[in-house]
Amino acid sequence: MAYMSQEGYDKLIAELKRLESIERPKASAAIAEAREKGDLSENSEYDAAKEAQAHLEDKINQLKLTISEAKVVDTSRLSTDSIQILSKVEMTNLTNNAKMTYTIVSESEANLREGKISIKTPIAQGLLNHKVGDEVEVKIPRGTIKLRIDKITVG
Repeated sequence: MAYMSQEGYDKLIAELKRLESIERPKASAAIAEAREKGDLSENSEYDAAKEAQAHLEDKINQLKLTISEAKVVDTSRLSTDSIQILSKVEMTNLTNNAKMTYTIVSESEANLREGKISIKTPIAQGLLNHKVGDEVEVKIPRGTIKLRIDKITVG
């Protein structure tokens, strides 16, 4: 089961609709166009179009699976006492005094440019269930960082 925000769920539904209503017909058209060019045994354009269609269908099926397993979290019921999924966490890296803010989201909603990190990342895992004022050591690929939790809000 993947817990996510309503916004994240809506984005998945929109992406599924786009793939099924726009990309799937394009893939079929590309196959038909390549098929019209003759001998299929030596038609690399046809093979490429069939492969692209297979990748698209895989993507659609993965998206359907994610949507079927999604559990939308009612953010109004979330607590800011400790860090959990959909918590927006302001923290300080105690090594270099850098301020960081991340929202912990489901894997499908993660987007570092938007400050959204997957609940499965080492930082998110290290922060879960901690409270404001806690100092947490988190193992990341480059070593260990020490973070102080400054503020928790609902993302």
